[in-house]
Amino acid sequence: MPRIEPLPREAFAEMEDMLEMVEATMGFVPNSMLTMGRLPGLVQAFAMLGATVVGNSTIEPGLAQMVGMMASVGGGCRYCQAHTGHGAERAGVEADKLAAIWDFETDDRFSQAERAALRVAFHSGQVPNAVTDAEFATLREHWSDEEVAAIVAVCAFFGYLNRWNDTMATQLEASPMDFGERVLTDQGWDAAKHR
Repeated sequence: MPRIEPLPREAFAEMEDMLEMVEATMGFVPNSMLTMGRLPGLVQAFAMLGATVVGNSTIEPGLAQMVGMMASVGGGCRYCQAHTGHGAERAGVEADKLAAIWDFETDDRFSQAERAALRVAFHSGQVPNAVTDAEFATLREHWSDEEVAAIVAVCAFFGYLNRWNDTMATQLEASPMDFGERVLTDQGWDAAKHR
């Protein structure tokens, strides 16, 4: 049960065009955004940041979602794990690869470049931040400075979302819940307080 109820979509009439764009991208309007609407200006600022961080073309959309997923695994947010896994699948990442993401270090479906990005993402989500100089150096072997900035931006963006959704106990929407139950439960994922 959410700790604060999301506002109804009708409360965002002046932002309907933006919500339609979010819905077209994600397949739904996230309850997290509807809860953020309780603080004037936050939804607009969040949407602009999200479009810049996740919607840019610096890194491939599927990779951006997997980076967000591993940052969320590191941070422990099951809501965001389901969201980013669902987003990666919508971006064309195979479900079996997403089910194996916990084994990215050894699974052949992950390239060395992906491993470097996912390793930094996972460790960036931990508190305190556990990214090492060696891990960052490996990341830079595979990605340009602009791509590294995009990867770290995704990690930081999901750091915010992890804190928001875990603290608010945001309720998962139907499609990411279905993804989590279909793909992630064999790895120990459970919606828990986000049910």
